[in-house]
Amino acid sequence: MALLALSILAACAAPKAEEPQLPVITPGYEAVEDEGFFIEAVEPQHLAGGQARVEVDYAGDEKPGTIVVDTFARRLYFVLEGNRAIRYAIAVGREGLAFRGSGVIGRKEKWPSWQPTANMLRTRPDLYAEYAGGRAGGLDNPLGARAMYLYRGGRDSMFRIHGTIQNSSIGHATSAGCIRLFNQDAMDLFERVEMGARVKVRSLEESLEAEGPYMEDAYGRAVPDTPVNVAKKAADLIAIAEEEARRVEQEAIAAEQAALEFEKAEKKRLAKCRRQGIAPADCPPAPQTVLAGISQ
Repeated sequence: MALLALSILAACAAPKAEEPQLPVITPGYEAVEDEGFFIEAVEPQHLAGGQARVEVDYAGDEKPGTIVVDTFARRLYFVLEGNRAIRYAIAVGREGLAFRGSGVIGRKEKWPSWQPTANMLRTRPDLYAEYAGGRAGGLDNPLGARAMYLYRGGRDSMFRIHGTIQNSSIGHATSAGCIRLFNQDAMDLFERVEMGARVKVRSLEESLEAEGPYMEDAYGRAVPDTPVNVAKKAADLIAIAEEEARRVEQEAIAAEQAALEFEKAEKKRLAKCRRQGIAPADCPPAPQTVLAGISQ
């Protein structure tokens, strides 16, 4: 009887709520506190498609300790002993702004300050004018947690390899010319690279030989130029266009609904004024909430 009672109680008990599934964080990209700043974990979607750092075989003839940047494949390699390298995903400068040739690491900074260059101020004052006086290091600083400064001929080239506060930019050609990494990757590379280390940027010919041809996918990320990726880009572009069309349609429906609500409110307002003997020209305006709805 006792067992029967227990079974009845168990059957009547409320089902146990399922615990929410936490996102899987890639090792090495967890949240971390550094120098008094809290860096969020990198979201898994930004690490898909080979975006996470990894040790790989390396066939180049650069010496260990060299940084090799491939702006076409949007990859950065830190060369190790034994024909191996650490590969990182990067964001690079928009066309015409990317760093070219070679240089050396002439300076390293943790949580660096930032100041837009004269060229940035001249070409995009709308973006950079308010920061002309500089910006202290921190979570809202474009250089992120670490910066490695590229020098040529003993002088600062004004290009940097640095962290980023925009994880979604990695894999794209979107920066003002510098080479961006996830903050976690910038911190990892910072500890590996030594002052004076050579930085080489591959030419298109060198990139094709080492990586093969690359293309931009429908979202602007660099991916291998293969028939599969070409087909996927075409399908993704269709899906993006369809999603945009749905968004426009939904906005139109919402605007139409707001217009109907406004019209109803207007009718009620004028009817109320008529009952009170108030002329339409003297009738109090519609509530601001209704006006705000129609303006959106």
